[in-house]
Amino acid sequence: MTTHNKVAIVTGAGTGIGKAAALALLGDGYRVTLAGRRLAPLEQVIAESGAPGQALAVSTDVTNPASVQALFDATVKAFGRVDVLFNNAGVSAPPVPLEDLTLAQWQNVVDINLTGMFLCIQAAFRTMKAQIPRGGRIINNGSISATTPRPNSIAYTATKHGVAGLTKTASLDGRKYDIAVGQIDIGNAATEMAERMASGILQANGEIAVEPLMDVGIVGQSVVYMASLPLTANVMFHTVMATKMPFAGRG
Repeated sequence: MTTHNKVAIVTGAGTGIGKAAALALLGDGYRVTLAGRRLAPLEQVIAESGAPGQALAVSTDVTNPASVQALFDATVKAFGRVDVLFNNAGVSAPPVPLEDLTLAQWQNVVDINLTGMFLCIQAAFRTMKAQIPRGGRIINNGSISATTPRPNSIAYTATKHGVAGLTKTASLDGRKYDIAVGQIDIGNAATEMAERMASGILQANGEIAVEPLMDVGIVGQSVVYMASLPLTANVMFHTVMATKMPFAGRG
């Protein structure tokens, strides 16, 4: 375990990529606030970590500005500051043809993946620029859909393209506050969300194909690496993916 006194917030920390990142950060010696809508999964992750004294679970709705601010306030009250935000909470819509996607399904994805991520960035800026020593690091979960879409994924893909814009702009705007902002683009980590890839998923040519998956723990390692850099250095975009998944030549 690394010896330091750093504090991290992980949103969407109860399952999947968020859980893997929270466990990796706790294992590296961070004090971590785990955020998610439901407390029970967050508390289960803390129990699994073996480091309950380093962790805090906070029920959070990232689409609600007051809830997001309460998350940051609770973290500062418990741990004194915020050094890292892993801005991870996200959802997808049903994989239906574009013309069949409802407005409510579209809006739900936009509210969580884009507006929710913005609200967390904004709260992190307010906290990080005011603390002493000043600054911190924000890591946004982009997905490789931030550059390359799958069929029937317009809401998810559009918001993940938007995340890249958030990352670039926040990276620029954070300079004056010593806030480094980067993005991790993940491809086929073995999580609940990716289970359907193991049984076959629609490809751009219309075929159904099984896609390789990678251990989600590798994503946690990547987040720890990005978080470990001094604030004078930044990984703006980091892609980690199953080596043989169809991406570079997708379609």
